[in-house]
Amino acid sequence: MNDRVTAAMQALPDGEAELTLVVRLSWEDIARLGQEAGRLASRMQRPVTLDEAVSHRLRSARATAAHAKPAGEQPPAAV
Repeated sequence: MNDRVTAAMQALPDGEAELTLVVRLSWEDIARLGQEAGRLASRMQRPVTLDEAVSHRLRSARATAAHAKPAGEQPPAAV
């Protein structure tokens, strides 16, 4: 791998943030992401990168994650 010198996080003009990270995945996981990218590309009628497929997958999973609660709903931390 090559070493990148980029900010780990940056704010985007649309109010979101972009994170840079390295993830080690098995080839099976890469294949599943490729399938996800294919489905997304078919639906959007344009080429889709694996990065975009991952972002889409994370966004759609966030809507269905029952264990994740907004910050205002988190219980106070124990001291």
